[in-house]
Amino acid sequence: MAFLDQLISNTVRADVRATGSYHVPDASGYIKLDAMENPYLLPQPLRDELGARLAGAVLNRYPPAYDTLKAAICRTLGVPAGYDVLLGNGSDELISILAMACARQGEARRAVMLAPVPGFVMVPRSAQFAGMEFVGVPLRSDFSLDMDAMLAAIAEHRPSLVFLAYPNNPTGNLFATDDIERIIAALGDTGIAVLDEAYEPFAQQSFMPRLPEFDNLVVMRTVSKLGLAGIRLGYMSAAPALLAQFEKVRPPYNVNILTQVAAEFALEHIAVLNAQADLLNSARDALAAQLAALPGVTVFASKANFLLIRVADSDEVYAKLLAHRVLVKNMSKMHAVLANCLRISVSTPEENALFYDALKASIV
Repeated sequence: MAFLDQLISNTVRADVRATGSYHVPDASGYIKLDAMENPYLLPQPLRDELGARLAGAVLNRYPPAYDTLKAAICRTLGVPAGYDVLLGNGSDELISILAMACARQGEARRAVMLAPVPGFVMVPRSAQFAGMEFVGVPLRSDFSLDMDAMLAAIAEHRPSLVFLAYPNNPTGNLFATDDIERIIAALGDTGIAVLDEAYEPFAQQSFMPRLPEFDNLVVMRTVSKLGLAGIRLGYMSAAPALLAQFEKVRPPYNVNILTQVAAEFALEHIAVLNAQADLLNSARDALAAQLAALPGVTVFASKANFLLIRVADSDEVYAKLLAHRVLVKNMSKMHAVLANCLRISVSTPEENALFYDALKASIV
């Protein structure tokens, strides 16, 4: 092992060696409420039809041009006329593409990626791996943007990219529209604002229609939260000339043929997925009201398909929930503003009821 240890030390970057892997816990046998997934399947007739469509996919060839899928996305999901989309293997790859395109190589000052924290964990990781400097600006205690701090950080660091999740993960809130507009204006022609609208099906508010107003704005989304997490498809749009620069960084054939076929089929039946999102929104509000009535539980307002709650001792409650075979996300170590917080995906009425009973039993 001494040789292998030395080999890794000599070849792998020190910051990579010091970084832990992204861990996905085994959820076998648990009620899985930790990853903001849509719990609903497509209706059986549609699943049968999709199976036949997938059976016809040409697996021995590289994926064809993505023109039909991109056209379906633009037509169905509200992309402005004259604007295109860039596809990625989930939002994670899109963030990496943006970071790689904007990282400076061989220059005295490293490019900066700036974002409010706490936020999506892949943002700082992507900045690190691309060689960018990451600057995190803490949210206020109510999870709103600290605009004085944000604008000061923009003026000081002159970031190439500013990431804003809309709604934010893990807090679930929408940042104020005028705050986002002020950030876009502050960046001017030296930085790009990236709005991650992964939870748009639930928030039902979007900057996508406003892209023509802002040449330095990128709007990024995923179909994961809409009910297609397993196919790993993200998309983003921006001013055509700007999007063309990011297209140069996208790996060829980065979206596989099965994903393409499944996504095109799902978009033909978007009304089914939108109806599922409506069910989850109603369930979210009902579950929030139930949880708020429990002693010692604080529920934060959410415009996503999850709820953030605060309990007296998140570690203890998390362990007790695991004993009840319920898997949630313990956020308490992520940031001081999330002390004793748990994040819970909203699920079916049956699973929500099981979670509620388990939580009630865990806080006594």
